[in-house]
Amino acid sequence: MTDAPTKRSQAEKPDKIRCDACPVMCYIADGRSGACDRYANEGGELVRLDPLTILENREDTPLVPFLDREWDGEIVSGEDTFITAVGSGTTYPDYKPAPFIVASKAADADMITVVTEGIFSYCGAKVKIDTDRHLGSECASVRAEGEVIGHVTTSEYGSQMLSLGGVNHLTGGSKKEGRATCNALLALCNGEAVDMTIDGGADLQITAGEAPVVNGQPEERMRVGCGSATVGMFAAQWMGLVDEVVVVDDHITGVMSEHQAGKVIGWEPSGIRIKGRRSTPGRYFQVAEPGTGWGGTDLTDPLTILDTWQEAKGARPGLSLLMVSTTGENAAYYELNEDLVPVQLDMPDRLLPSVRRIEENCEPSLASVLFMAGAGGSLRSGVTENPVSLTRSVQSRLTRVTVGGAPVFMWPGGGITFMADVTQMPKNAFGYVPTPALVAPIEFTMSASDYAALGGHMDYVMPLEDALRGAKGRQNDHILSGQRAERRKPGSPWPVTRADARKETSE
Repeated sequence: MTDAPTKRSQAEKPDKIRCDACPVMCYIADGRSGACDRYANEGGELVRLDPLTILENREDTPLVPFLDREWDGEIVSGEDTFITAVGSGTTYPDYKPAPFIVASKAADADMITVVTEGIFSYCGAKVKIDTDRHLGSECASVRAEGEVIGHVTTSEYGSQMLSLGGVNHLTGGSKKEGRATCNALLALCNGEAVDMTIDGGADLQITAGEAPVVNGQPEERMRVGCGSATVGMFAAQWMGLVDEVVVVDDHITGVMSEHQAGKVIGWEPSGIRIKGRRSTPGRYFQVAEPGTGWGGTDLTDPLTILDTWQEAKGARPGLSLLMVSTTGENAAYYELNEDLVPVQLDMPDRLLPSVRRIEENCEPSLASVLFMAGAGGSLRSGVTENPVSLTRSVQSRLTRVTVGGAPVFMWPGGGITFMADVTQMPKNAFGYVPTPALVAPIEFTMSASDYAALGGHMDYVMPLEDALRGAKGRQNDHILSGQRAERRKPGSPWPVTRADARKETSE
């Protein structure tokens, strides 16, 4: 007869363990993961499923994962190796020091990097879409999975802009809206494709660092400039080849013979008249409605923006006219007939190089995704017992902030509000918790003396080589699943820089 298990053995291996890495506080059964898929129960131990990610300061040398090699005992330089917060764990429920507080050397200076993953309810993404096509009216809602996740914001030079996420969409609406917003942000920040629609506008597929897809068609290039700028850039190249040039643009349509660029080089008047609101000579606003046609307008026939030609001001039979968009995607050639009406003809060979030159000067169309968040009390208390001291250190630039080792733009003003290019981060740098909120890596690097001065958790500092050995800090209550190494992204500054180190050596 088999002995029944004792109460003690059952207690030693509970059916479920509780994870306190986020506010959800999942009970996780053995062999299963929590709601976030970041933590699991492995034989009664809480295990972090994502490996801790380490950057190596090299671009060409093949990487060797740290799991596959032994540390050789040598002191490791912070100029060669950087522990990111990807896979590190969080400080929740906020009273704990950060999972890793790592000491390293850079230019013979003692440096400290505080490594933690933040649970960001206050976060979103700013999306730049390189296209001159009209995607939607300003403030129009952007939807994913049928739910509003953001809005169209002010367009910038050659690009349409979206503002996605934020606490109101994550937590201020329905549960479905919050889940859809979190799903879209997570996918965008991890480099996955996301399908979106704009109310009254376009269908989009956005992938960070790739060409945006608008209404099922990949965009190829962003505009070289507005219509006025295009006239100015290429005026000399058109001189003597054509009698009039109109560059059609939703914002500022340019007319060569009236434009100052044309007048400076001696362009003759053509008697042309444009329907639209004249701004300054040769520059017209509101020639058509926004759309996906010529130059971001709704035009399929550019002649609709022309009024009757004025013979007294230079119009004559045979006068030649080039109409072109700001990307060179649309171009047509016309000559006036006896009634001074433009008649379309084949594009002359003499004008083909200038149209191609516009195309050549248009950069490839990309979708850019900037993660934007504010680091609040839980993050700061993981660094120091007096959170405002970290804020002041960041604002005074004594502390460098990185996200997965990637540089950030720090907004001026109060708090620690930053933006970072998701394509500069390691793969799958972002996670989520079903509150809902994004989980993102964040690192604070400063000199050792500055860290001590701001009241840092000095008792929890570990040497870089100990972190590489997989040492588990006293503040951690879970087991790391391992480590992975990635190269520094080309062109990105090294998080522990000599510029930071010089401050330490000069004091």
